[in-house]
Amino acid sequence: MERPDWVDGELYPFEDRWAEIDGSTVHYVDEGNGPPLLMLHGNPTWSFTWRDVIKGLRDRYRCVALDYPGFGLSTEAVAPGYAFRPQDHARVVAELAEQLDLRGITLLMQDWGGPIGFAAAVRAPERYKQFAIGNTWAWPMDRNPGAQVFSRFLGGPIGGYLIKRHNVFVERIIPAGTKKVGPDDAVMEHYRRPFPTPESRVPMHVFPRAIVGETKWLREVERGLSSLDDKPALIVWPTRDQAFGDGERERWEQIFTDHRTVTLEGAGHYIGEDAPQEIVAALREF
Repeated sequence: MERPDWVDGELYPFEDRWAEIDGSTVHYVDEGNGPPLLMLHGNPTWSFTWRDVIKGLRDRYRCVALDYPGFGLSTEAVAPGYAFRPQDHARVVAELAEQLDLRGITLLMQDWGGPIGFAAAVRAPERYKQFAIGNTWAWPMDRNPGAQVFSRFLGGPIGGYLIKRHNVFVERIIPAGTKKVGPDDAVMEHYRRPFPTPESRVPMHVFPRAIVGETKWLREVERGLSSLDDKPALIVWPTRDQAFGDGERERWEQIFTDHRTVTLEGAGHYIGEDAPQEIVAALREF
């Protein structure tokens, strides 16, 4: 496959790579040398969100960042049963790690990357050395009223209309979730262009619905954490994220007793945009 002409080679100066997984052509970048750093994005971003982290760490790590099917430069999956659910994406992450035979992985996760990444890690814990945990979670949200409201609204019919017809996740939530930098027009185009039609925006709508709708699966992910909690963890936590706050951070600190926490002062939800250099510095010291 070829890179679309809207991708700016200065903003995203990486070689495109492709893997056939689960009926989709999965796009990923594989930059640098050293122990593998596998980076997972959230909604509605793609590997582009980690561009400055990759630039800052490819002299120290082998930086691998993929786009889930239906996001970024990956194609929409055509395999029967692939419904853009987090568990579908977790299978893709696990398969890519296997195809590339990644071992000694440091797993960097944010937003939906958390449950997706930990679900993949539980399948092959021997491949994973340590975790870099951004603002994310990996358990049911049935006791979180705010998450419940968010899920039922944006995951429901009205949210589906706003997401699919008005691209609200890109046009409103990304700017609202970057508190320090405010993405400029060039950056916003890289988040806008993967979703040109209402049909292409369906994967974005699946994620908020899954917060409530995939509670059973999230409970399975939570149970699996006990097989990983003896590994070291770096927690990189923003102070101005409206979705994840001190409660989730403290829970991660309790789960991973061998942890170091780095506070990303002033950063909002999209930490790859707001605090890439702080993340680079923390991972260099980790």
